[in-house]
Amino acid sequence: MPSGSADAATQKRPQADHPLAFDSSAKWERSAKIGLRPEPFGALAYHFDTRRLVFLKSAVLVQLVDGLVDHDSADAAIEAIVEPTDDRSRQAHVKALASLAEAGVIEPVTTAISSVG
Repeated sequence: MPSGSADAATQKRPQADHPLAFDSSAKWERSAKIGLRPEPFGALAYHFDTRRLVFLKSAVLVQLVDGLVDHDSADAAIEAIVEPTDDRSRQAHVKALASLAEAGVIEPVTTAISSVG
């Protein structure tokens, strides 16, 4: 994502064999492998496995990343946290989250199914 884009993540990890597709209708959360350090511009996200830094370029994006887990979908989180005034703003945040998913900052929430036996 270009550095001039609103709320963009600027660093990406190398492409995996099967890149993670971002589905904004799914439930997402910040990866447990990510540490966030608050900064005046937003935050730095540090990936403990890859040792890469990703810039979160606004405080709203930081709130969105941290609040994803509290909503049923990324779309619902965007509506509740960002409160976009138009579709362009909503799409910019979807694009930013897709970039963060590609960088491993956020990941889909998976529910484990346990068997009773």
